[in-house]
Amino acid sequence: MNIKNSEIKTIAYPSRGKIITFDKPLVMAIVNLTPDSFYDGGKYSDTKDIVNDAEEKISQGADIIDLGAASSRPGAKEISLEEEWERLRNPLEAVRKQFPEIFISVDTYRAEIALKSSDLGADIINDISGGNLDAEMFKVISKLDIPYILMHMQGNPKTMQDNPFYEDVTAEVKNEFAKKIKIFEALGFNKLILDPGFGFGKTLAHNYTLLKNLNSFKELKLPLLAGMSRKGMINQVIGTSPVTALNGTTVLHTIALLNGASILRVHDVREAIQAIQLVEHYNAV
Repeated sequence: MNIKNSEIKTIAYPSRGKIITFDKPLVMAIVNLTPDSFYDGGKYSDTKDIVNDAEEKISQGADIIDLGAASSRPGAKEISLEEEWERLRNPLEAVRKQFPEIFISVDTYRAEIALKSSDLGADIINDISGGNLDAEMFKVISKLDIPYILMHMQGNPKTMQDNPFYEDVTAEVKNEFAKKIKIFEALGFNKLILDPGFGFGKTLAHNYTLLKNLNSFKELKLPLLAGMSRKGMINQVIGTSPVTALNGTTVLHTIALLNGASILRVHDVREAIQAIQLVEHYNAV
């Protein structure tokens, strides 16, 4: 099935009086509130510093600020719901107050955190588990009626890189998405964004197979998010580290955009914007 980009570009999701559209690729800026994130963990712990970080990324062109209070790096230990909320509550409230027009995403797999975040003004929920780690998530999301990023992950952050296996990674990820889309359809919810979950229960070969086949996910007729910023799928190939992986990140962002990505989830906003501008110009010729 050949799905044209125009079909995705016409999608619009209302959320809290704003509308998120996909007529051009969007940039989701990562703002980590964790002390142990793989790249910038512990960089900012004071709410004022977090707001300043968000402000800088918004000034560079970020469309969405993604706040995450629980690390999902490979091998990460699970923290309690109470600790996650304690880390998230004040920064979320402060960023929402300071930037009322920006889209705020909260990176959580817990339905209760999603509910509390919505109460404080979150526009989007970004769930790394695609509902697998909290059976209440889908019901809560359908009730909140705000956009939901449905990511694919095999296992959980602590175990996901312990010999992940697929017969056909693209087909299996796509089939899982299709099943969950039907669940949401039955709940009357249709504000979905799909994320194949680069690095989440995938080997290096799995990651690059998904990137190469990203266009095939357009069959599901939903926006696609690509989250590859400074990840191991870059460093394992070119010998960089998360700190030195910006150039490799931009290369993979370019490939993802050419293969139909609607959102880039990034640490480095300015460079992502430049990649989008160049790919849009290339596509327009």
